[in-house]
Amino acid sequence: MEEDIVKQVDANSSSMSTNQKWVLASLSSGFMLENMDVMFLSFSLSAIIAQLHISSAAGGWIGTFTNLGMFVGGALFGLLGDRIGRVKTFTYTIFIFAIATGLTFFAHNITSLYILRFIAGIGAGGEYGVGIALIAENFRASQIGRMTSIAAIGGQVGSILAALLAAWVVPTWGWNTLYLFGILPVILTYFVREHVQESDSFLKAQAQAKQNQERISFGRLFATPSLSLQTLGLMWMTIVQIAGYFGLMNWLPSIVQQQHGLSVSGSSYWMIATIIGMSLGMLVFGTVLDRLSPRWAFTIFLLGSAGVMFTILNAHTMVGMLLAGACIGFFSNGMFGGYGAVISLLYPTEIRSTANNVIMNTGRAVGGFSSVVIGLLIDHYSLTVVMGFLATLYILSFLVMISLPGLRKIKS
Repeated sequence: MEEDIVKQVDANSSSMSTNQKWVLASLSSGFMLENMDVMFLSFSLSAIIAQLHISSAAGGWIGTFTNLGMFVGGALFGLLGDRIGRVKTFTYTIFIFAIATGLTFFAHNITSLYILRFIAGIGAGGEYGVGIALIAENFRASQIGRMTSIAAIGGQVGSILAALLAAWVVPTWGWNTLYLFGILPVILTYFVREHVQESDSFLKAQAQAKQNQERISFGRLFATPSLSLQTLGLMWMTIVQIAGYFGLMNWLPSIVQQQHGLSVSGSSYWMIATIIGMSLGMLVFGTVLDRLSPRWAFTIFLLGSAGVMFTILNAHTMVGMLLAGACIGFFSNGMFGGYGAVISLLYPTEIRSTANNVIMNTGRAVGGFSSVVIGLLIDHYSLTVVMGFLATLYILSFLVMISLPGLRKIKS
């Protein structure tokens, strides 16, 4: 809720305090390194399948185990972040996904790979909600949209780093060596523990909860019928968000290659154009959310996402393909940071970390299966049907969004 947000900076001042700078820098770096670790799989999967002599289906389960780990980690560390503090929990999540990623260097069979990716997912899934809660409690309500979007852009930088490292490391030293770079985030834990402080609002809420003997649990997200509908509605919106992202990153390049004969699948040009579009979209979305309202921001981007899905049908050249990818990335993933901002404003401080992690990681766990659904649609229907499916998801998400009473109460 807005009254819970700490107003550490005067409303008329655009400068940030030292702690605010450390919070934003730490979270941006954390999301960057987390996404880098997660994206290692995308750039090493073909090499893993070839070296371990496994089927494509078995290789696909590696990503599934990572998503399942994220769901478990989101629930576990969401509660832990609300009970023992954001800063400690944030460092624990970084340490877990970093060590598990580094140990992947020693994974020489599919079973050990499944186990280590599941553990890495636990850490990565726990980081999001705790980090977003830190932002919400260290910046004014009118800044949260932009700050969460800036932190989310860090994740896009991580994707580029993963691509560059993979291109350099895998051909020369093999896919296992790539994962050794996953240990680097451990260094970040030192700086976070040394320089980032818990907010006064969290410490106050924590003390109040202990005094009133309030139990921090998942049930708090469904305490009343209206709160249950709000939580389920936001879960649906995050499911659509993740489903659209996986459809964009996993299938569109190969779809267009098949439809138009363009050599775009796996191309760094496609990835860079799409990531640039995503990053610009995040900045614009965060600004609209802060200056107008979440309802206006989601309306523009959800309906925009539904519309731009069909631009890919007219991409008959490389330039057209790249522009279409940038436009789709702008709208479909521009919203990513906004979910954390909205959840942080709708749920009280004492369960903010839990709410962010449970809602977002439900989206990751369920939405991640969109690749399977889209694959089935590609096998049986035309590209128009596939794009229509994604557009329909965004329209349904828009209808759910405008039905949530809590969003009407959040003003700029």
